[in-house]
Amino acid sequence: MNIAVTGLNATDNPGPGIPVIRSLRESETFTARIIGLAYDVLDPGLYMNDTVDRSYLIPYPSSGLEAVFDRLSYIQEKEHLDVLLPTLDTEMYVYYKLADRLREIGIRMFLPTTEMLNLRGKDTLAAFCTDNHILAPKTMVIHSAHDMYDIPQRLGYPVFIKGIFYGATRAANLEEATAAYNKNRAQWGLPIIAQEAIEGPEFNVAALGDGRGVTVGAVAMRKMYITDKGKGWAGVSIYDEALLELTRTVIRKLSWAGGLELEFVKDKKSSEYHLLEINPRFPAWVYLATAAGQNLPAACVELALGRTVKPFDEYDVGKLFVRCSWDIISDMKYLEQLTTEGEV
Repeated sequence: MNIAVTGLNATDNPGPGIPVIRSLRESETFTARIIGLAYDVLDPGLYMNDTVDRSYLIPYPSSGLEAVFDRLSYIQEKEHLDVLLPTLDTEMYVYYKLADRLREIGIRMFLPTTEMLNLRGKDTLAAFCTDNHILAPKTMVIHSAHDMYDIPQRLGYPVFIKGIFYGATRAANLEEATAAYNKNRAQWGLPIIAQEAIEGPEFNVAALGDGRGVTVGAVAMRKMYITDKGKGWAGVSIYDEALLELTRTVIRKLSWAGGLELEFVKDKKSSEYHLLEINPRFPAWVYLATAAGQNLPAACVELALGRTVKPFDEYDVGKLFVRCSWDIISDMKYLEQLTTEGEV
């Protein structure tokens, strides 16, 4: 089976592509030939020759539907893709809009709809949680720098300032909040999200929905080490029925199709979980779920092909992941070929 995977950046803010590929390699129902799709010639996944069989550069989603479709059509002519797994937040809207056209040329995907994506957006999540009786931090949607002055009255400090797609910066005062606002606005545009900072340990759940409200699989993880960018650099699989039931509720209410990650904080005062974010793709730590017994990316491929997938009913608790840096040695000719030809 020829499967294309995006998100090959494996830096200090890693994309999910490499752990998704590792999971596909370990599928018990199919053998995968992996075509890596990258945005930058220095994305580390391009140089992992034991992970990716063939690599291509693709245009950013901001290049427009036609540019993305034309490039994928060219790749399809050469590689005969069966399934494409987009793994980045910014790709989801574009690839869903292209789903029918890509299916016509033989490429299948399993993605959330535009409506699903909108309901879980950072600017709409608080309303979704209120409607469905899920605890969440108090949130403000910032449309201009002037709105920043309302934070003390509405949220208080500290707060997290978030971009509409990525990024979360803790701010203890107006000066820090404004600096984070300017940085996120320059990178992702408006609106900006200001969110109450709830003190307590952080937990994440990697999950897969079947598009009809059923949770195919879900694995909970407690972060054990968090980087200055807020990324979990070490974590351990845990079992907590409250976390998993919240996950099932979200997937049921959204009728979610595809992979997702739910981020929670457990209030150290009340011991209650608050939903921080719903990310519309598998997380960068999804290989921990595979190692714990739930190969969610492989199950997603089966769903993309229209096959029936039996939900997972258990997983191993106490599986630990720790990320590390690893130098990959390549040759300048490899980089030159990627730069000039866009494939290797």
